[in-house]
Amino acid sequence: MALRKILTDRDPVLHKTSRPVTNFDDRLYDLLDDLKETLANAGGAGLAAPQVGILRRCVIVVDENDEMLELVNPEVIERSEEIQDGFEGCLSVPGMWGMVERPMRVKVRAQDRTGAFFEAEGAGIVARCFCHEIDHLDGHLFTELTDHLYTQKELDEMMEAEEGKKR
Repeated sequence: MALRKILTDRDPVLHKTSRPVTNFDDRLYDLLDDLKETLANAGGAGLAAPQVGILRRCVIVVDENDEMLELVNPEVIERSEEIQDGFEGCLSVPGMWGMVERPMRVKVRAQDRTGAFFEAEGAGIVARCFCHEIDHLDGHLFTELTDHLYTQKELDEMMEAEEGKKR
């Protein structure tokens, strides 16, 4: 396993569409292991292969039990009509946040590292992560879905103001 460099939003690789995984071999296992180690080191909620410069349809998402879920060739097969608004950030857009609308619940179909198909469901933050990471596979960043990007300082100030209103 190895830590990989996380690309930032200026890198053209992040704006390209990833190719499906067709070989379920040691190279894929190494990539998935590296994604997990890189994500654990970075402290994020998800990581997609394009974020480390690999244009393959692989993502890691931290689920509601804090387990890292490997999704190979994932696709959203169901999404709720109920919507959640929330601030979203990205390891490839460090220090910036945006208000993004996502489905409250999502079901994905994917393959595991051996090629076996499975389905996974997520609500709240997990649904948000599924959508966010799958967007990376299609060359899209959350910055395309928000009207304004906030710095961490601006976000902290907004949260403090909201807390002050509640008192």
